[in-house]
Amino acid sequence: MSVSQQQLVNFGTDGAVGVVLINNPPVNALNAKVMVELNCVIDQLEKNNELRAVILAGAGKKHFVAGADIKEFPNLTEVTGRELSLNGHGIFSRLENLKIPVICAIHGYALGAGLELALACDIRIADEQALLGLPEVTLGIIPGYGGTQRLSRLVGLGKAKELIFSGESINAEEAYRIGLIDKLVPLGKALYEAKALADKIATRGPIAVSKAKSAVNLGFDTTLNEGIKIEAQYFGELCVTEDKVEGVCAFIEKRKAEFKGR
Repeated sequence: MSVSQQQLVNFGTDGAVGVVLINNPPVNALNAKVMVELNCVIDQLEKNNELRAVILAGAGKKHFVAGADIKEFPNLTEVTGRELSLNGHGIFSRLENLKIPVICAIHGYALGAGLELALACDIRIADEQALLGLPEVTLGIIPGYGGTQRLSRLVGLGKAKELIFSGESINAEEAYRIGLIDKLVPLGKALYEAKALADKIATRGPIAVSKAKSAVNLGFDTTLNEGIKIEAQYFGELCVTEDKVEGVCAFIEKRKAEFKGR
């Protein structure tokens, strides 16, 4: 695997799969420097046309991301607090809107900004000892990197309010039950399972996967009638691609398709 290592966020590629590791021990807190480096890695992801999927994980064996760096909070004002929140929104939205699927591999703590980072991914895989929550109200604040918005869209309004208002964390089994995570795996297997899924996605038609992601995301924020119009538009666009010809021919000829992203 080729690796581009920065101080706190590492980015590497394994074939057509990118791997991003938050590497800020001991708990991989999202401090200001981590956020700058994460933004730079997203620049690389946006420019890399060879990647078909990306995995986001926390380095080490104990934590995914245990939250923001609270030591940076004491001197925040109304203005600087809003700026901090908006900066986080911008970075996480860029991650969410990447053309390729983003799979989050969670182990240990995914709390506060760490869970908000996971919520900005397309798919979340967690091992059985993961712990997830938004404890911001215990600090007298609220989730500021999109948690109040993305969590309710994922698990429903009532459950999101319960988790946010109480500040309580839940275990991986409960997170899986309510749909906060998409796959529950044995201890230590989250990254392995994320890689297996990413490798599978990488064999599919890349333009089709990208269009599918866009159709789901855009359709979710609009009406059903508007959503199916988006779907029909993308379906038509895909029908004139080389990948569609290859995929259909491969199916008829009973062979494995070799997609070129054209």
